[in-house]
Amino acid sequence: MVNTRVILIGVGGATCAGKTTLAKHLCKILPNSVIVHQDSMESVPVHPVYNMQDWDNPESAVDWPRFRQFLENVKQDGRIPPDHIRNDPYNEQKKFPVDEECSAKWKSHFEEVERRAREDHGVEIVWTLVDGFLLYWDQTIRIFLRVQQDTLRERRRERDNYIVDGSTWPPDPPLYWERIAWPGYVAAHKDMFENGDVESGRPTGDRTRGMVVLENEKMSTTEVVDRCCKEIAALLRALLQQGDSYHEA
Repeated sequence: MVNTRVILIGVGGATCAGKTTLAKHLCKILPNSVIVHQDSMESVPVHPVYNMQDWDNPESAVDWPRFRQFLENVKQDGRIPPDHIRNDPYNEQKKFPVDEECSAKWKSHFEEVERRAREDHGVEIVWTLVDGFLLYWDQTIRIFLRVQQDTLRERRRERDNYIVDGSTWPPDPPLYWERIAWPGYVAAHKDMFENGDVESGRPTGDRTRGMVVLENEKMSTTEVVDRCCKEIAALLRALLQQGDSYHEA
């Protein structure tokens, strides 16, 4: 009998940090993998002070009970419900290619490891990549992409209309970044870094324990993907070494 093991990989960071790009690259490399985009769970409340749609409030921008339940359901079998709305396919993104040799090397590696997992351990591995800027940190592997504010602001301002739930939203209104987007990011992540410095502070606290924090602005896309694959491979190797305890009921 083959047991299914769903492994969640959280890819977090600020808006426009490169989360979706990384998740897509990893999805192409990891066999039997799917992507869950957190933006499909956004509730988009109105900011009480500035009277504009607030996509970035850490407490209310995401329907957390719904999102947690959704992840629990995905963990059962690794399948995304057919009615799950994924906004990303409708939004244009810049291309950040990965070296083909790097992709091929890791794709071959994971295919072989997963073949051995099935044959030697009776385990079918399903990878679920959770892509979100306000992640609920309940993932086996946690990757955090850190980018400086000036770069994030410029990327956000270059973004065209955004599609959510089939509706087209215009670019950010004036001062949205300064009043809502950046303060929301800082509020959600300041406890992860020394002195609350989300740009250059050292990772600290329970939330960052075991987390892979990448300064991806200083790295090529190939370097980011290669580092992530090394971390994923190490975790999978440790899980397989656990033997019978690796099997899930």
